Amino acid sequence: MLDDSKATYEVNVTGPFTFELVGVDCSNCSEPASQGYITQVKTPVTMSFKTYREAIVDHGELMMSDFAKFDRPPLLHLAYRALAAYAESHDMEYPNPGDMTAANGVLELAKSMDDEKIINSSAAERIILHLASGSRSILSPMCATLGGIVGQEVLKACSGKFTPINGFFYFDADECLPDSPLPSAEVSPCGSRYDSNIAVFGREAQQNLLDLNYFLIGAGAIGCEMLKNWALMGVACGPKGKIHITDMDRIEKSNLSRQFLFRNSDINEFKSATAARAAQAMNKEMNITPYQEKVGPETEALFGDDFYDKLSGVCTALDNVEARLYVDQRCLFYHLPMLESGTLGTKGNTQVVIPHVTENYGATRDPPEKSIPVCTLKNFPNMIQHTLQWARDWFEGEFKQSAEDVNSYLSNPNYAATLSGQQNTKAETVMNIRKTLVDERPVSFEDCVVWARLQFEKLFNNQIRQLLFNFPEDQVTSTGAKFWSGSKRCPKPLIFNLEDKCDDANMRNHFDFIVSAANLRAQMFGIKGRNDERYFVEVLQNVIVPDFTPQDGVKIASTDAEAKDDTNAGTSGEMMESEVEAILEGLPKPGELAGFKLNPIEFDKDLDDHMLFVTACSNLRALNYSIPTEDTHRSRAIAGRIIPAIATTTALVTGLICLELYKIIGTSRKELKIDAYKNGFVNLAIPFMTLSEPTPPAKTKAIVKGQEWNWTAWDCVDMNIGDITLAEFIQYFEKEYNLDVSMISHGVSILFSFFANKQKVEERKKMKMSEVVTSITKKDFPPNQLFITFEIIANDMDTDEEVELPYVRYRFR
Repeated sequence: MLDDSKATYEVNVTGPFTFELVGVDCSNCSEPASQGYITQVKTPVTMSFKTYREAIVDHGELMMSDFAKFDRPPLLHLAYRALAAYAESHDMEYPNPGDMTAANGVLELAKSMDDEKIINSSAAERIILHLASGSRSILSPMCATLGGIVGQEVLKACSGKFTPINGFFYFDADECLPDSPLPSAEVSPCGSRYDSNIAVFGREAQQNLLDLNYFLIGAGAIGCEMLKNWALMGVACGPKGKIHITDMDRIEKSNLSRQFLFRNSDINEFKSATAARAAQAMNKEMNITPYQEKVGPETEALFGDDFYDKLSGVCTALDNVEARLYVDQRCLFYHLPMLESGTLGTKGNTQVVIPHVTENYGATRDPPEKSIPVCTLKNFPNMIQHTLQWARDWFEGEFKQSAEDVNSYLSNPNYAATLSGQQNTKAETVMNIRKTLVDERPVSFEDCVVWARLQFEKLFNNQIRQLLFNFPEDQVTSTGAKFWSGSKRCPKPLIFNLEDKCDDANMRNHFDFIVSAANLRAQMFGIKGRNDERYFVEVLQNVIVPDFTPQDGVKIASTDAEAKDDTNAGTSGEMMESEVEAILEGLPKPGELAGFKLNPIEFDKDLDDHMLFVTACSNLRALNYSIPTEDTHRSRAIAGRIIPAIATTTALVTGLICLELYKIIGTSRKELKIDAYKNGFVNLAIPFMTLSEPTPPAKTKAIVKGQEWNWTAWDCVDMNIGDITLAEFIQYFEKEYNLDVSMISHGVSILFSFFANKQKVEERKKMKMSEVVTSITKKDFPPNQLFITFEIIANDMDTDEEVELPYVRYRFR
């Protein structure tokens, strides 16, 4: 009844996972629908707007950006009207920085226009005076923030996509500003490129920016935009300043659309080095050092205590949560502020982490992303994402893993011993080696074409026929329900046809699979490939495809639990150890193939031949299961796990982060509290923006010397009294904290405990703490390590109550 792909229906949502079709009579349906695809169709909406002249007088409802300042947009609307009126009466000149006479003139104009009595407090007057005093300034972060919003509005007008802002939008970050405008002497121009910054924040704040030492982790879309802002702001552009930037990736072609510091000539260059050069071209005074290292435990010899000890803060421009959590722990340990941001298409978020003021990044976490169930991937896909992941996995197994297994066998004289530790996969590995090295080893490109044709038959015909043999189309479950229903889509085998073209993606998937698979196979074996269609047609005409008959006794997992059991059991459980050894004995000896080596192929989304194969392979499997196919461009984004990034959102979130940086360096004549800092959440498509106060860190209560100590994750017991002995360490806690230490540990090693061997304890008490650690862990400290962390268990010496303490940060150098 609903098989017309062109028809549209009005939908009434009845629940989080249910809806009904309005006006559709299903009374004549013989049985309920059990499968199908319904695609959301967004219908155009006509919007009308006031003219600018009308909106100036009657602004209507103004879009909010910070619900803690619900009365701010009307005030700013009035302030800008007053500022425009001032400029019109002064030859289009705005007040000079710090000129309080002119600023008060703007305030008086605003009061004369204030029919609604908006200016009803000194706080409101402060906003207008600050706006007037800094009106000549052009601040890079504010330009980036508003530029991102305006740029998206222009795109909406051009494309008709997404919802435009209806009327005016006002944004402010007055928390960056001092309580009252600074004197003229502190904000007057001095002929510097930083005069705009000075006009708003003063000379002292600008010097703080010049002297910053910051670590920028990531040189992708956000990293590039951040460096641009920093170059214009003057971050680390003084003799004491320094920026360290690291990114282990090289520039790919797909980066150029959103990482704007890179050009075509930079492809294959390191991102960090290229971004650093581009930033220095904007501001030659910037002191910046690029690295190509991952930030993690394995690089702590480079990014260690001595490195973090010199930093003012850390800014992350990362694309994964794991790296963010590691950096978060570093910032906690070294008490450094962390600026965090991320984007997903038109959505963006920012988080500012301030030592002892806000919670750290890892204090609250999003739930982990759901992975695709194994049985869905193997036998029951229902989305193009499933077929693309399957195609990627097949690519990795056939063109990379099999080649690496062969190379490992040929290069390792004791390969059999190596396999002994892989009991679950031993048989599968040796059979793949035999298949690749002996049974299916090509000697010409024609062999590669034949192999590709047989693989087509195996993957898209034979395996599907076997699946339908195990689970026929009319199969029912033990409860009487149809087996092929819900997310399980009944497949159909594909008949090979070189001229076949799918409707959705308009691709010749059969032909593309053969060409791409044959060429990748040839590349793996070092054989020259071909692409001319006539050659493939001639070869394929002579390929003999063996008949296939489904077999009894073939086990196919129908649930995720069964699939996991099959994976854990592997093939080895069905094969005797003697059979595995026999296969190994039957393989050509490495000496017989001296110099022979396969070329493992690592999947790269930016290589067209890789994507042609993955797209064709995915689409063929999608056709098996009646899943709409996708073209190469869309498949590249899904298979390459490309996180959508657009320049507008990137500019907006980096602008918000840099406004927080102004606060971190210190606002003149003002002490900032937690409500001055802002985390941001935006969606330019709706449009929506909200800035909110960060969450304070959670506290743990401890009673030390009779006094209550509410410590947080930012706190530690800091010991900077040199490398003392274990006995002196214990005495230190007795004297300073009135605590009896019963256990001291470092990582997984226990250094001291009340139940340990008395003789060993006495020996260790005479040793310095660093010596105790090295004697137990058998590892020397890197030369750049300054701190050792200890965990202690201790009781109050008066009450004998256990006292919960944070870790001990012990400086031994």
